[in-house]
Amino acid sequence: MERIKKSYNLVIGIIALIAIVLAVSFAGYIVSRPKPMLIQGEAEATEYRISGKVPGRIEMFLVSEGDFVHKGDTLVEIDSPEVKAKLAQANAVKSMAEAQKNKALTGARKEQIAAAYELWQQAKVQEDIMKKSYERMKRLYDQQVVAAQKFDEIEAKYKAAQATCRAAKSQYDMAVNGARKEDKESAIALVDQANAALMEVNSYLGELFLTSPADGVISARYPKAGELVGQGAPIMTVTDLDDVWFTFNIREDMLKGLRTGDEMTVRIPALNDARYTLKVNYISVRESYATWRAAKEYGQYDAKTFEVRAVPVKKIDGIRPGMSAIVISE
Repeated sequence: MERIKKSYNLVIGIIALIAIVLAVSFAGYIVSRPKPMLIQGEAEATEYRISGKVPGRIEMFLVSEGDFVHKGDTLVEIDSPEVKAKLAQANAVKSMAEAQKNKALTGARKEQIAAAYELWQQAKVQEDIMKKSYERMKRLYDQQVVAAQKFDEIEAKYKAAQATCRAAKSQYDMAVNGARKEDKESAIALVDQANAALMEVNSYLGELFLTSPADGVISARYPKAGELVGQGAPIMTVTDLDDVWFTFNIREDMLKGLRTGDEMTVRIPALNDARYTLKVNYISVRESYATWRAAKEYGQYDAKTFEVRAVPVKKIDGIRPGMSAIVISE
């Protein structure tokens, strides 16, 4: 009887030992079993950096961070005394050019024409008098009544009177006809140049009021009101929430034949783990780094990482850049 009892205890012990070994083995398997790889991505959206072409001081912000704006809304006003000074200079240059143009096209005033005519008439009278004196002196010279020196003096005065009359006539003709064609064209070109300079300054004036290039949310605002900003310095960022995509960095051995146009299902923890369908629209290797992984016991290779982008099939309400997306394995 005692021998049977010992045999029974031995069997119980063996069974218990086997059970313990099986339990430990099962627990080890559960712990060491490879977990499914988690593919996580991040939401991104198109961002517009708002900056101006002219330096100046922030006069006023018309929107705050988090505000929704429409395309064309004025976001910020910049004060630039330099641009205003250039505008005054451009207006002054244009006024001067307009005056020169009017003078060239309209010609001399009536008073100037009348004065030139009077000078011409006086020169003509003087020429007639000298002509008579010259003819009289020539007859006397031919008769050898006067000396050659006297005749030469009268002849010189007569020629001088003729030159004076011609010059007076030219001045009168110029006053009547106005400026030359070249002068008129030059005056018109000066006005065109002044108008172009004024247009340039006016374009800079438009840069003092910066507007939104698209509908979106003000996601960042960099300087404060009253601070100086340089040319091209970013002032704020507008994020277009209608242009959202997700970016995933996937190792090549996990792509599993993924192609452009394929669809994937993701869950977004920030949106109560709601599920959404995405369509792949971009796949490209990331050459900046490679994830090393031994594919076989003997022989190894560098498993490169690919950037995969996917866009929502339908608009996702409440999505914001930076939210995580977890790929759901089928």
